[in-house]
Amino acid sequence: MNKIGIFFGTETGTTRLVAKKIHGKLGDEIAAKPVNVNRIAPDDLLQYDALILGTPSYGIGDIPGRSAGCLESNWEEFLAQLQGTDLAGKRIALFGLGAQERYADRFAASLVRVYQSFKDLGAEIVGDWSTEGYVFEHSPSVVDGRFVGLVIDQRTQGMLTDERIEAWLTQIKPLLLEKIAAPA
Repeated sequence: MNKIGIFFGTETGTTRLVAKKIHGKLGDEIAAKPVNVNRIAPDDLLQYDALILGTPSYGIGDIPGRSAGCLESNWEEFLAQLQGTDLAGKRIALFGLGAQERYADRFAASLVRVYQSFKDLGAEIVGDWSTEGYVFEHSPSVVDGRFVGLVIDQRTQGMLTDERIEAWLTQIKPLLLEKIAAPA
């Protein structure tokens, strides 16, 4: 597919909102409209070589899904359908939501679980993000001193969301466009 696929899981709609903001900044020419993972089959995601995937944080560092208390299917159920799929050749940028004051001891914890799941399936992950400007005690989503993807705290730092998305897209957009421009 000659566009960047954008997929998200959500429980309250905030991850959907951020996915729509990302899409709006990228535009219809290069990015497909964001789609909830509870409304797709694996083939819908697999048609893209460049992807942006978003997750809320839910439970105690769980992959969001029914076993973590979500009311609807989420990443847990979708990832179960992807088991055994080879994602080599896919380039993926991740974003995750979290509340740094409320969950300072496990800020944005679900992001690393989604990161590890896609990495284990062979995907190339791009778009790590600085921890600067956040205040938290611990985040399992920090690897080598950086978040494994963009982290958004809509609850306490919503005023920084657009600025963070813009800066992150400046970083990842060339990497994702390179993937969709490459001959198959």
